[in-house]
Amino acid sequence: MDIRVAAYAVVVDEGRLLLAHWSEGGHTGWSMPGGGIDPGEDPADAAVREVREETGYDVEIDELLGIDSVVFRSVDRLIPGPDMHALRVLYRAHVVGGELTHEVDGSTDEAAWVPLDQVDHLPRVGLVDTARRYAGLLPAQD
Repeated sequence: MDIRVAAYAVVVDEGRLLLAHWSEGGHTGWSMPGGGIDPGEDPADAAVREVREETGYDVEIDELLGIDSVVFRSVDRLIPGPDMHALRVLYRAHVVGGELTHEVDGSTDEAAWVPLDQVDHLPRVGLVDTARRYAGLLPAQD
């Protein structure tokens, strides 16, 4: 089983959510800005780095929202591979600089501010709804 530890930021400003468009292995969908933690890297630092790479924004971490743990069976993975245990560290953050920029030659190809009431209409990965729940933007699931 693969294990992937990643960090993501939930950035909300003026009723809009910052999202990155995941485009990898022929699959696409909107996701939270963030990604894999490098060996020895602090998760908060990883979230800041990944937001900068994927959106062009410099962010400051406000708080840890939580850690999501999910196992994706190999038959359910969009990119072929063995079963994968994903640990996803979720932070609330706010923009302190930079400007909206799309990533080049990475796992995302676009970044956008999406009105909160429009997120449900987007093709998105499950992490978006998980992050919104952790941030109190969606009701908790039973």
